[in-house]
Amino acid sequence: MSAGPGLEFEQEINDLEERIASIERATDRTGADDDQLRQLRLELVHRLKDVYGSLDAWQTVQIARHKNRPYTRDYLTLAFDEFVELHGDKHFGDDRAMLSGFAKLDRFKVMVLGHQKGRTYKERAACHFGCAHPEGYRKAMVKMRLAEKYRLPLICFIDTPGAYPGVGAEERGQAQVIAESMFMMSRLKTPVICIVIGEGGSGGALGIGVGDRVAVLQHAYYSVISPEGCAGILWKSHEHAPKAANALRFTSSDLVRLGVVDDVIEEPLGGAHRDHHQMASRLKTYLSRKLSELESVPVDQLIEQRYEKFRAMGIFDEIAATA
Repeated sequence: MSAGPGLEFEQEINDLEERIASIERATDRTGADDDQLRQLRLELVHRLKDVYGSLDAWQTVQIARHKNRPYTRDYLTLAFDEFVELHGDKHFGDDRAMLSGFAKLDRFKVMVLGHQKGRTYKERAACHFGCAHPEGYRKAMVKMRLAEKYRLPLICFIDTPGAYPGVGAEERGQAQVIAESMFMMSRLKTPVICIVIGEGGSGGALGIGVGDRVAVLQHAYYSVISPEGCAGILWKSHEHAPKAANALRFTSSDLVRLGVVDDVIEEPLGGAHRDHHQMASRLKTYLSRKLSELESVPVDQLIEQRYEKFRAMGIFDEIAATA
């Protein structure tokens, strides 16, 4: 799948893809054209490896936000055998930025929660660009209780720049409901797997991010704040977002090294936005393997391990300097 026009550092790659597509469309191809096609394809692979093997933090953010990147609903279609969507928080309304429902993955019956951004502008506006309101997290908690009641493993897909920052959301208890959601997940009596599939921004991500296994896609990011938000606070300008991105240490390699996530799921060459089907297949394989691991763990042990896992984050040993 071609990524299409967009990112500056992908321009040379996009040009190569366009040249390849132009030759493939030709109806009067010659042997010389076929030789050129093979050469261009080889050059494209080398260029993809060079570019995506050396992404900096800001480029990773741009990839995580790519307009063609697969969203939660895409994975539900490609990786799961069935999905029955559940709506509403039984309190205020139905937040379209938070998807929820019963699903089937191979032999496993599960409950799925996930942020949804939308493809078209109309869909994005309806989904608040993936920023959930309090009713979104209340909806998530209702479905968590349902998963616990029927002993269904919970799978959470995280892809949000942050919780919705509007006045109405604050009036309806945004911070409180995120805290309640995290507390509930920490004590949930069923296996929980969380995967950052794109953006993992601030409390909006943490609200459905407490799990027995936490993974991140190779070119996704997971951060306490967005680069723009950090730049606005520290340097008083969003122009410093690339500098903030480097300082925040939120790429997949940083997250594993710091013990924030358990696993990194490798993306297809050139990023998930270039091959939705292959990315969905890798995600499905990962989920099936982790569900098999967790299903045999006793519930009490599962909750204790989950608690210890998050308590251990941010603990470092320091050696005092000797005189």
